[in-house]
Formats: sequence, structure tokens, C-alpha cells
Amino acid sequence: MSIVLACPSCHTLLDERARCPACSITYQLHDGVWRFLSPERAAAFDQFQAEYQTVRHDEGWGSLDAAYYRGLPLYDLSGRFNELWRIRAISFKTLLRTIGPSRRRVLDLGAGNGWLSYQLARRGHDVVAIDIQTDEMDGLGARKHYDAPFIAAQAEFDRLPLSDGQADLVVFNGALHYSTDYVATLTEALRVLAERGRIAILDSPMYASDRFGAAMVDERRRHFSRLYGFTSDGLASQHYLTPTRIDDIGRALGISWQIIKPFRGWRWVVRPWWARLLGRRVPADFPVILGRRS
Repeated sequence: MSIVLACPSCHTLLDERARCPACSITYQLHDGVWRFLSPERAAAFDQFQAEYQTVRHDEGWGSLDAAYYRGLPLYDLSGRFNELWRIRAISFKTLLRTIGPSRRRVLDLGAGNGWLSYQLARRGHDVVAIDIQTDEMDGLGARKHYDAPFIAAQAEFDRLPLSDGQADLVVFNGALHYSTDYVATLTEALRVLAERGRIAILDSPMYASDRFGAAMVDERRRHFSRLYGFTSDGLASQHYLTPTRIDDIGRALGISWQIIKPFRGWRWVVRPWWARLLGRRVPADFPVILGRRS
């Protein structure tokens, strides 16, 4: 039932030495994290990783306490991001209701510190956590704090280290909006997805139109430029979703989508109305989006 790792370049299964027989590349396991980025691909992410870590460390993400990581997303023991984790907890509970209790093979894409992988692993699922960040406070290096096993792999969305058709569930964990090309990223997700498997998109911002999404991106760039001296555009990310984009992707790739909007409280419901009343940009929603082959 467990997921088997493969070469991200040619998708050939690795031998017992973690070597690709076709490419003659041996992949390394360092501090519990498999490294599937070639030097060339790692260099492509250098600026993004440096800027991302600068911002996250400045904002105070992470902890030295294992209990902090094991409590996420239900409890933020740091007390710094209670509202954000409240939103993510609701998305997580919605996901659990949709997948049910049966054991699944799950890819956690954009796993960050691995909280979702841990929560699914402790419920009996076979999980691979994938991210490019290996930081011990806020990346895959934080896996040392968990007491349920899962595989951690440094890899990119568009070059996943798996052979075809293995995953029952591919979860973009607050991460699809970091993709530089939604069609390419989701095409790769479909490649590793089992025939009857599903894709889940959690906690990516969705705007009613590109106008509001573009305004958010502009605000974000000005904010980072003012605070850090860079606009945080080291990766040409897509930044947000819209209903139109989701529909277009579905038609292009043959994916049927179900969009679930969990109830997040009345204050959340009235946010768009307050924004319009005050003349501000309409805020994003964060639906749980489920997809399967049409």
C-alpha cells in the first residue's frame, strides 16, 4: 500500500541504493529528507527560498517545541497566527470528511513543516510530504518533531519523485498558488494520481475576478518592498485562483471540480460586504476544491 519513490526526471523506480537505473543518478537522504532537486533546479529556486525564509523568520513562524507542530492546525501554541490556523483547521476538517477513514496513499504538496502529513499519517494514511523548503523551523526539516512516520522529499510540483498512478489523493496544501503554470502542475498531479484518485486544493486564495486578485498581488509587492526591500517575486507564481481559471483548467485537463465553501463564521461571511462599504478590495475566499477525472 505504501508509496514508492521514483526518479523525478524519468519516473523510473529507484533501486535499493536510491539510484535511478535509467539516469544513473543516486538520490540522497539527508536528516530524514530525500533530496530530489538537481543542482540546476535547486539554483532556480535560490532567490525564492532566500526571500521566503527571510519573511517567514521575520514573521515568527516555527517553534523549538514539538508540541507546537503536533498541535497544528487545531491549536497554535505560539499564539501568533490563531486566525490563520483557525481557517486552516476548518479546511482540514472538511478534507477529512471528504476522504473518509479508509487508508489512502496521499501526496502532501507544499507540505511546509509537515503538519498535514503528520495528521494524516497518525490517522493511518501513507503520506509523502513534498516541498522545496527544508528549513528545520518552517520546512521539511521540522519532521523531526513528529511521532508518526511519513516520507519527506525535497522536490518541485512539476517534477514529482513518483512513478505513474500511485496516489489516491494529491493535496495542494495552501500551495497551488505558488505554481508558475497551473496546467503543467496539475498535469503532473494527474500523472501520479490513481485512476479513481482525487485532487484537493486547500487554502489557496480565490477571488471573484482577476481584478481583485491583481490588486492583491500589487498590494503584496508594495508591502514586501517597503518592509524587506524586495517584492518577493523570486518565483513567477500564479498567486491566486478565480472561478474562471478553475473552469478553464478543468476543461483543458478533463477534471471535474467540486467547490466546497466551509462555514467559517459570520464575521467571515460579512467580510466582502464590509470591504465594499469601506471602499476596499474584496477579500479572497479559501474554498476546499476537489477534483477528479471527468
